[in-house]
Order: sequence, then structure tokens, then C-alpha cells
Amino acid sequence: MLPAMHRPAVQAFFHEPSHTFSYVVWDPATRRAAVLDSVLDYDAAAGRTGHTAADALIAFARAQGLGVDWVIDTHVHADHLSAAPYVQAQLGGRLGIGEHIRTVQDTFGKLFHAGSAFRRDGSQFDHLFKDGERYRVGSIEAMAIHTPGHTPACMTHVIGDAAFVGDTLFMPDYGTARCDFPGGDARTLYRSIQRIFALPPATRVFLCHDYKAEGRDTFVGESTVGAQRADNIHVHDGIGEDAFVRMRRARDATLSMPTLMLPAVQVNMRAGQLPPAEDNGVRYLKIPLDVM
Repeated sequence: MLPAMHRPAVQAFFHEPSHTFSYVVWDPATRRAAVLDSVLDYDAAAGRTGHTAADALIAFARAQGLGVDWVIDTHVHADHLSAAPYVQAQLGGRLGIGEHIRTVQDTFGKLFHAGSAFRRDGSQFDHLFKDGERYRVGSIEAMAIHTPGHTPACMTHVIGDAAFVGDTLFMPDYGTARCDFPGGDARTLYRSIQRIFALPPATRVFLCHDYKAEGRDTFVGESTVGAQRADNIHVHDGIGEDAFVRMRRARDATLSMPTLMLPAVQVNMRAGQLPPAEDNGVRYLKIPLDVM
């Protein structure tokens, strides 16, 4: 186990409608914190947004007396809308995402016909993390690792002894992320996961989603590198790259589109900002027909 000074405190918040875990991570010594993968409530049938999930996270940070330095999305989520700008407005901090957000913005800016007013340079965020970049959460050293495959912009954030892996891995009994979104690639994901597996076995692994594998009664969002290497049903030690790619491609071919992908991506590529209002004062989300 790493020394206590390198072990951040972590509080998880589970949003069951989207099966998403968000996290408040902080240095107990300095009370400085980061927020990862926050959720904006979205009622797809009514087209209404809400802040119930984000408000619970915000209330916790305030009750703990935490100062927030970072509001991070591990990638452009396809299964929930990000509450990052709302959290930032309430708690402060800098909005961060991986620098390859530009690739995602270019791809989906075209898909959603976002127009020239939509910037594809990542400037909607305050900071674009580079592969291997080091930063701090209070006195705890952190590092961003580029782990693409699910999307081109996926990053794993290692904060002390805790790795926040986004959608690269699920619980060992559920496996790994799909790779069939634009810019995804199963071979790339396998190689990214090997970078995570190179971390110390005791490293805590915090997942962005859980879907309760068959036979399990509870939602779980935490594992370890050692447990993943030993037991992940898709990619444990001994599974070669070619075998993984065959499995992942066959499995992806059976999966349906995530329910919220189209609304989520066009919001999240804007750093969680809703599309600009039209001349009647109403904001609209676009649904491209017969394209995906």
C-alpha cells in the first residue's frame, strides 16, 4: 500500500438511470479536491434537464469543506450528459479533459452539423490534459494517461493510489468497454488497458459505470489493478491482443446504441454546455436520421 499521504479520500455517487459513478476525490491533508464524471439529469421523453445528481455531489463537497481545483471528464460520454459547467459554477475549479477532444469535436461536429460557430479546438475547456502530464490534487501527485480505444479522447487519471479509468474497464465480472463508436478501436483499447495493468497491483480502480453482471445483486464501482488482471472476463492476464480483438468486435456487433448517445455527445463535446438558443430563445438537440 502506498503511504497515507498518497492515498486520496474518494466518495462515489451513483446515478442509477445512466448507471454512472461520479466521484469527489480529495487530499485529506489540504482538503483540496477534484470532481470526476459528474452527471446532468436528463429526461429524454420530456427534453428536460435537472441537477438532482449534481446537487448531491455539490452538497457533499461543501459539507466536507472541500476546495475544488479540478472538474474533470474522463472522456466525451455517450451515456449521460455532463454536469461539469454546473459543478464548476457552484464549486469552482478548472474544467479538464484529454487533448484528443479535438478529434471527437471534429467527428461529431460534422455529424451534428454544428456549423462554424462550434469550435473544434477544445477551447470550451479550461485545460486539455496531455498523455503523461502530471498535476496535483492538494499535496497528492496525479497523472493523466491517454487510454483510447473506447473513444479517441479517453484518459485515465491516476491520483495517488487511485486510478479513474472512465469506460476502459468495468467490474471484472462484466469486462471492458465497447469500441464501435466513431474513432473507437478494439486493438487500441487492449493496448490502453495494458498501460493500466502496468500500475501497481494494489492501485484502486474506480469505474465510470456498472451494469450488475448476472448473479450480482449490487452495483459496484471499485476494483483493483490486481483483481482486474486476475479476473476480468475479457482481458485478464493470458488473454492475447488478437483474441481480445476478436471477442470485442463480435460482442460489439450485438450491442444496440446507448439510449442517450445522441443527446449526450452533442452536449458533452461542448464541455457540458447546452447548444446555443435559437432566435425564439429555445435550445434544441439534433437527432441525425439514418446515419448512425
